[in-house]
Amino acid sequence: MKSNHMKSVFACLFIFSIVAAGCGSKDKKAQLDEMKQQYAELGDQIKALEAEIALTDTTKREVKVSDILVTEIQPTLFRHFIDVQGIVDASQSVNMQPMMSGRVTKVLVKEGDAVKVGQVLAEMDYDIYAKQLNSLQPQLTLARDLYERQQRLWDQKIGSELQLLQAKTQVESLEKQMETLRENIEMHILKAPINGTIDFSSIKVGQLASAMSMEPAFRIVNLSGLKVKAEIAESYAAKVNVGNAVQIHFPDLNAMVDSKVSFVERMIDPMTRTFTAESALNGDNAMYHPNMIAVLKVIDYEKADALVLPVNVVQTVNNESFVYVAVQENGQWIARKRTLVLGNSYDGNMEVVSGLNPADKVITTGQLDVTDGSVVRF
Repeated sequence: MKSNHMKSVFACLFIFSIVAAGCGSKDKKAQLDEMKQQYAELGDQIKALEAEIALTDTTKREVKVSDILVTEIQPTLFRHFIDVQGIVDASQSVNMQPMMSGRVTKVLVKEGDAVKVGQVLAEMDYDIYAKQLNSLQPQLTLARDLYERQQRLWDQKIGSELQLLQAKTQVESLEKQMETLRENIEMHILKAPINGTIDFSSIKVGQLASAMSMEPAFRIVNLSGLKVKAEIAESYAAKVNVGNAVQIHFPDLNAMVDSKVSFVERMIDPMTRTFTAESALNGDNAMYHPNMIAVLKVIDYEKADALVLPVNVVQTVNNESFVYVAVQENGQWIARKRTLVLGNSYDGNMEVVSGLNPADKVITTGQLDVTDGSVVRF
């Protein structure tokens, strides 16, 4: 194409010389100006053709240094995670209500106090039961004394068996009455059922506490047994197992902790098609709060010496995934296309199963500007 064009240029110049020779009567300056204009036009056409040829000749195309960035790929740890949103849950959390309604006479704890099992938290008015209990105590003492005397007489074959049974029945009746009164008193006293911290308190001295109240009198939370619970899709049932390594991310705290899956529910919820998984929070739990949002990142795939590339470096055309690598040939760096077999991808990175080798120089910036065989500098 180029040689044909040059032939046409020489032909034109030959014609111009003939015309110039045959026009002796014509003003020579005008002839010269006309030839210069034609020569300039031919020069522009030559430059345009040379530019077109350069674009199609990949063996002579060179990419600017500023357009190319090469990354030497090395084996590294690659992990694939199953990300599921969950919440912090306390293994022991109790909402307490009084068992019987009554007026509050004592509140012995406040929010934030640590309590132990059996510790009295509050009391309601139980005077009526206490008075009845006190009045029965002398009667029980007398009944026991009469029963003991009757038992001694019976042992000496004195008196009747009926008198002995009546004395015994009287003692048992009074003991049962007193036991019922003590139970009624206990139902007017609120005691901590677990060790923990008073997280919420609503009752005050003088108010009428009801067993039917919508608001709990106390909420006790044991922060020593916090865990993260998450609902995971049924499709991951075969991948999530007890003992799986887990990273727990707390977005509001900007914190990440390592843990393991401590519990996996075996039954799939028929409505949501999910199952529950739990992971314990060990160590200092002071900064965590029940119902805090957490992201459970379960590791379901891990390879220690994987070759990994950013997803945006890999090009795909007609279902073929490839990258360009810089290869030294005859003293020059040449871009060469490499077809890839890809594995898992996570968080913007992709595992390369085959197609690359350690230490390959992958073009990671400017890869869209090169083709196979392009000369590159970096």
